[in-house]
Amino acid sequence: MSSPRRTGRPGIDTDKLTDALYGLGWSTVKKLPEGVAVRLGRKIADTVWKRRGKGILRLEANLARVVPDASPQRLAELSRAGMRSYMRYWMESFRLPAWSKARIRTGFMPEDVHHLVDGLKSDRGVILALPHMGNYDLAGVWVTTKLGVPFTTVAERLKPETLYDRFVAYREGLGMEVLPHTGGGAFGTLARRLRDGGLVCLVADRDLSSSGMEVTFFGEATKMPVGPAMLAVQTGAMLLPVTLWYDDTPVMRGRIHPEIEVPETGTRVEKAARMTQALADVFASGIADHPEDWHMLQRLWLADLEPRKEPGAGDAGASGSESA
Repeated sequence: MSSPRRTGRPGIDTDKLTDALYGLGWSTVKKLPEGVAVRLGRKIADTVWKRRGKGILRLEANLARVVPDASPQRLAELSRAGMRSYMRYWMESFRLPAWSKARIRTGFMPEDVHHLVDGLKSDRGVILALPHMGNYDLAGVWVTTKLGVPFTTVAERLKPETLYDRFVAYREGLGMEVLPHTGGGAFGTLARRLRDGGLVCLVADRDLSSSGMEVTFFGEATKMPVGPAMLAVQTGAMLLPVTLWYDDTPVMRGRIHPEIEVPETGTRVEKAARMTQALADVFASGIADHPEDWHMLQRLWLADLEPRKEPGAGDAGASGSESA
């Protein structure tokens, strides 16, 4: 048995500590009045931002690509707003299980919903692909509650396993079918759901595997999951990009963009590559409009990534989503 990861203090198992903290959030924060939760989230965000840790510096480095002409002061302002947006996501997510159906229905106001509604009526199956913007859990529970449509998604296997189990139970409690990112079977299950005319939702702006497709994103090379595009190519399902953002109200905003159609010519891989680039372009447009609501605190561009070992065979279909 391998030794547990530990903090600098002897005897502290960080896996258990992390799991306990998330458990405390779900059990305690959801009981707070909404105004109290909002203020608490802002206080935590500002405290973390002031410490200027690695996550904040990485967020600012990523935002420097999004807003290349921003001054250091502007980047600092964006990162502070970004942390407030990120903590709003967490406070909302902790509280979602306690929200009434009425609160859920009015908590999200997306534009151009007809793209999704028409797609579902067509029985072709629909893939919604999102970047790490706003609160995709809220968007998801809005779909299951307001539209009455169940869907399937994929989640990264987190450590400890108990934390992963918490996320799966949480999302299944919101009406989602959750498949593990690893294990090799996700792509086939997603394809079957789509061929049955179902809905699949995938977070798709960060590659979690060695099978991602290289794209140009804000003028530089990165890799994004090929799963959403490959599913569309293989099943004929509609691929609809979605972007999300907050404003100064308690309501999250969003847009369901027009379908990224499968190219008429080329191999399956060539078609998927062009579609993944088109998806990256839509994401870039939405992020550029609302950079403070893009919660990317990790390395993303290839120029920033440490050299990896030679990858083994990956499952292209599973590289489509991750948990928060």
